[in-house]
Amino acid sequence: MTARLLDGKAIAQSVRDNVGRQVAALKAAGKRVPGLAVVIVGQDPASQIYVRNKHLACEAAGMHSPVILMPDTTTQQEVIDVVRKLNADPAIDGILVQLPVPKHIDSKAVIDAIAVEKDVDGFSPENLGLLAQRTPRLRPCTPYGCMKMLEHAGIDPKGMDAVVIGQSNIVGRPAALELLMRGATITVCHSQTKDLIGHVRRADIVVAGIGKPEFVKGDWIKPGAVVLDVGINRLPSGKVVGDVEFAAAAERASWITPVPGGVGPMTIAMLIQNTLEAYQFREGILANTDRTVEQPLTPPPR
Repeated sequence: MTARLLDGKAIAQSVRDNVGRQVAALKAAGKRVPGLAVVIVGQDPASQIYVRNKHLACEAAGMHSPVILMPDTTTQQEVIDVVRKLNADPAIDGILVQLPVPKHIDSKAVIDAIAVEKDVDGFSPENLGLLAQRTPRLRPCTPYGCMKMLEHAGIDPKGMDAVVIGQSNIVGRPAALELLMRGATITVCHSQTKDLIGHVRRADIVVAGIGKPEFVKGDWIKPGAVVLDVGINRLPSGKVVGDVEFAAAAERASWITPVPGGVGPMTIAMLIQNTLEAYQFREGILANTDRTVEQPLTPPPR
């Protein structure tokens, strides 16, 4: 078996094109367009690249996208003051503070200062809580992108055994909630898990997000499984690889995400999607009740 590729670049472009069409319709109707403000503190090179890509994606979609650059010497209170100003700005629907921030700044305190209705990263306790309650509003972008990839491929997680490797608040935990909401049976594996290999070998869906290059070996993958590799790791040679041993896993899986070009592009696409949805919530176009997903328990046949 040779896996089919889940092409994140193509799927992400489809999402971005769809958002662009909706924003164009708003412009044509003479309405305000969605706005995403990005705050970056310091001169981290990777952050500069990410912010530039996000800004370009917003511009391509026709959105308002101010970027606020702050020096390394900025205090935590100064960042929070900027966030609060953006909270009160009616032209801004989404606020993103690019991580990492300098060590003297508490990133959680900064993120917690973002108004929940403008939390387009989906990291706030309220937005994560709504996801846990199956009434999602603004969802963490990377897991949201993973679900969009499954949807694009026509893969319904309902009834499948899914293993999520990693329990971060950014990927692992919300990915488990997303899959649970769609009717999968979830196992979350982490550093204390016994028999990790056994769990993976039984999984119909594997989500790997631990940040260890090629940690998940190809022969762990169940024949026909779907593999979503969230990892992005740069080897000493400069090559970028995921958390899964791609070539060997692709010989066993039915679908697999490449690295690069898989889940990565989806994160920015879903950030743009979240900004549009934040706008729609604020304007009363979309209600949270529209997003309720029920998965009733079906008793086994007797």
